[in-house]
Amino acid sequence: MQVSSLNEVKIYSLSAGRSLPEWLSDRKKRALQKKDVDIRRRIELIQDFEMPTVSTKIKVSRDGQYIMAVGTYKPRIRCFDTYQLSQKFERCLDSEVVTFEILSDDYSKIVFLECGRFVEFHSQHGHYYKTRIPKFGRDFSYHYPSCDLYFVGASSEVYRLNLEQGRFLNSLQTDASESNACDINPVHFLFAMGTAEGKVECWDPRTRNRVGLLDCALSSVTADTEIEGLPSVSALKFDGALNMAVGTSTGQVLLYDLRSSNPLIVKDHHYGLPIKSIQFQHQLDLIISADSRIIKMWNKDTGKIFTSMEPEYDINDVCLYPNSGMLMTANEAPKMNIYYIPVLGPAPKWCSFLDSLTEELEENPETTVYDDYKFVTKQDLENLGLAHLIGSSLLRAYMHGFFMDIRLYHKAKMMANPFAYEEYRKEKIRQKIEETRAQRVQLKKLPKVNKELALKLIEEEGEEQQVARKRKQKNLPSLLKDDRFKVMFENPDFQVDEQSEEFRLLNPLVSKISEKRKRKLKLLEELEAQEQEEEEEPEGKASDAESSESSDDEKGWVEEVRKQRKLLRQEEKVKRQERLKEDQQTSLKPQFFEIKEGEEFRSFKDSAKKQKLMKKTLGDRLKLEEKLGTLDVSDTTVGSKQATFKLKKSEQQKKQQEAEKQHRQERKTLRRSANHLKSKRGRGRPFH
Repeated sequence: MQVSSLNEVKIYSLSAGRSLPEWLSDRKKRALQKKDVDIRRRIELIQDFEMPTVSTKIKVSRDGQYIMAVGTYKPRIRCFDTYQLSQKFERCLDSEVVTFEILSDDYSKIVFLECGRFVEFHSQHGHYYKTRIPKFGRDFSYHYPSCDLYFVGASSEVYRLNLEQGRFLNSLQTDASESNACDINPVHFLFAMGTAEGKVECWDPRTRNRVGLLDCALSSVTADTEIEGLPSVSALKFDGALNMAVGTSTGQVLLYDLRSSNPLIVKDHHYGLPIKSIQFQHQLDLIISADSRIIKMWNKDTGKIFTSMEPEYDINDVCLYPNSGMLMTANEAPKMNIYYIPVLGPAPKWCSFLDSLTEELEENPETTVYDDYKFVTKQDLENLGLAHLIGSSLLRAYMHGFFMDIRLYHKAKMMANPFAYEEYRKEKIRQKIEETRAQRVQLKKLPKVNKELALKLIEEEGEEQQVARKRKQKNLPSLLKDDRFKVMFENPDFQVDEQSEEFRLLNPLVSKISEKRKRKLKLLEELEAQEQEEEEEPEGKASDAESSESSDDEKGWVEEVRKQRKLLRQEEKVKRQERLKEDQQTSLKPQFFEIKEGEEFRSFKDSAKKQKLMKKTLGDRLKLEEKLGTLDVSDTTVGSKQATFKLKKSEQQKKQQEAEKQHRQERKTLRRSANHLKSKRGRGRPFH
């Protein structure tokens, strides 16, 4: 049995644990129970409370004795007898069940709406009759006064089947293209249906006329909700004569008063999944709404979350056992879940032992997994000398640290600090002595850290108490007695540095204002020293110090500000001179910079020139480019201008081009000289 808690509401999962196969013999089952502790400790509230593959719907009969569930595969219905805590019967069907309804107090009259447009009736002995409706159905409701079944589905019509006459009656013509859910009020028998357009139509079965229309799609969209597409109605449930809850396909639940077209409250599941089921819990005024991922219980007046459950598998249906704290779900898994929440109500009478079992668990809570482990950080491991264990099986990484066995931690700590017990013993003795001293009649002792701040707070507290006595008000709590600020007067790291520049600038009058406190502080320190020497304390010294102090005026304030600023300037001047001396004493070493290949170093001023050039406007830069010859601007035939840019050549490219030009010139001269010699030789040859 698993126990979870949310908002201090304990939820007991009675179906948790491993289940045994059906084909095992009783002898093998007993042997497994002896060997496996998990199987031995599990609670099998109802024997074989499961389906072969998936369960789709689950309901309880009105007398509370029978629990019926439908599922696949193959399509079937199973009836469980709570008095026998076992299965009563199982019947297979021809097609999957969309939904079903128990018409009698027990299992003797059941109606099934199946996928293939079939409506099947079962009696106590089994199958009784089967008929079909014109269009595929999605939900139906039974009107007890007239014995009519109202079917809604993939049609604009609501089909009526009278069970007394055994024939179909005239259907109700609606404005909707399709309908998803319907319900009949148990008090005044108003018929309501939720449409695919996000509207709820209310009909009077007596006159067969529409008496109301609610636009739930528009009301479900608030400032905080984010939806994709038009919300349609996926669930509908009446509560009493005036209240109605509507679930949408985008994950919102709207609670209506039938006398108003605006919802009383809109609750968003924040998953964007269609609402599958809505139930009402009247003892605590709760609404239990479920989508395929989560079951939420919230107050119908305020919308505040009471608790929630997230099963391992997707949810298909939720059933609340009447007048109890038991909740059952049909899931996308063979096993159907059973939850017991003691806050909602007592256990049913057929499993009353759950109350005593949960009370024993609350009285003797089991130790959690982390009770035998110690959480340590990486710094703690280094202090203990166990940093080499990181990555081994002795440490389990968790968040910003590790879990290690508490026994290993104690051994390592004892080896790292063998005198820890002596230090602990001395600290305990010191605490006991301080406790006995606190019982004596003594003066107000100031803390060791921030004594002046503590004295200031004591004075302000005395003044506030006097004002509160005059005005007959309650005294405010003191910072010295507040545990949140206790470290400020104990840890030396929180000591106020009065010589820092920030403190002196923010408090220019601190020296003049604190004269009175310094005198008081000196007197209190002297009195403490006298008390330690066990001498009698003379009275009436602090009053002379208080009477000798004069009030500060505006002139003193200005003088003190000037004095502080002058001191700060002098200190800054001294620091500047010291830095200058250090710079003169340090010897400067030359720095070398590497020039990229293909670039030529000119000067350090090139970067400054580039920055100046970037600050100029586009027109100025174009004029400069025209002067350098890298830009050519010409007019075109259509009246626009054409700008041609030429890339700048580096010095290396220029040298290379000049060398190529010189090489071509040399080759040209050599060619000319060779041609000249050939022509001379030709003229000197004789003709044959």
